[in-house]
Amino acid sequence: MLTKRQIAILDSLIQLYTSTGQPIGSKTIMNEASIDASSATIRNELSYLEHLGFIQKTHSSSGRIPSMRGYRYYIDHLVKPRELTSEKIQFINEMLGSRVQQMDDIMHQSAQLLSQLTSYTAIVLGPKAESSRLTGFRLLALNDNHVMAIIQTDKGTIENQVFRLPKSIKESDLMKVTNIFNHHLVGLPLNEVAKKLERDIPFLIRKHAANASDMFLTIESIFNASAEDRYHISGKMNLLDFSEDMDKKKLKSLYELLENQGDLNVLINHMQSDFDVKIGEEMNNDLFNNFSLVTATYQVSGHGSGILAILGPTSMSYDETFGVLDVLRKQLTHTLLNYYLD
Repeated sequence: MLTKRQIAILDSLIQLYTSTGQPIGSKTIMNEASIDASSATIRNELSYLEHLGFIQKTHSSSGRIPSMRGYRYYIDHLVKPRELTSEKIQFINEMLGSRVQQMDDIMHQSAQLLSQLTSYTAIVLGPKAESSRLTGFRLLALNDNHVMAIIQTDKGTIENQVFRLPKSIKESDLMKVTNIFNHHLVGLPLNEVAKKLERDIPFLIRKHAANASDMFLTIESIFNASAEDRYHISGKMNLLDFSEDMDKKKLKSLYELLENQGDLNVLINHMQSDFDVKIGEEMNNDLFNNFSLVTATYQVSGHGSGILAILGPTSMSYDETFGVLDVLRKQLTHTLLNYYLD
């Protein structure tokens, strides 16, 4: 059990270290923090905190830095979201308040904003609405070589994908495929759509639109992609600022992991609370031993929930990161509600 003074010293040390990046000594805490104690008393308390494993020295004569245990105590008991400046709040509102045409644009813009405001790597997952139903499907011929598949759900999600037409396809084949999809799939929940695409639709295509068999495989992959969790990432280059001790092979593996939707799903999709923080070894991957992942959920009434995440160094400014996530998720929820109403 820590005393109030020990807690205040630990809190001050972590905040000073995250803002300066330098080991913190007793004199710095005495001069910079509002703690009514002498340098000698603070030094003794630091020794005790080190003995308990909350802080550590980088070498024998240095100041102290937080340990993983110290960060965990700070996050669980001390950190509070820092209030953003009115300028930053206005910037978020203006960027996410502008009219956009596609859901992907909103998610991509949110990831860019998070990365820009924190200088870390941002990951955004759009709202997942498992109860979505397919409400529309069209194949729109753009020219002799390309066609656009348009998929719409009752939650407002629209998928537009352009692909090259096989030479054997005629306009009548496009109509046949569209009719099959609208007759047998529109109105069904997306999980049922996926089953029918695998089980029933191939037979109907072979029977009524045999020339379109190759094209059907492309359309099926577009449906599958639209139903998957879709992560938007911004600021991957920021990792270079915090990975100077990581060799090139590990850094390459880290970048490849962030490109893999399945790996991201394992990393992010197991949150324990509204705000969640995993530190270093808690992510169960050696690549992240010097990183922290801060995640926050957002809920769009009637349309599912999504996740915002920040990946940065263990020495990140947690209070500021919490503050940015909290403001941005509120504005993102408002933006998405307006998007679904349009």
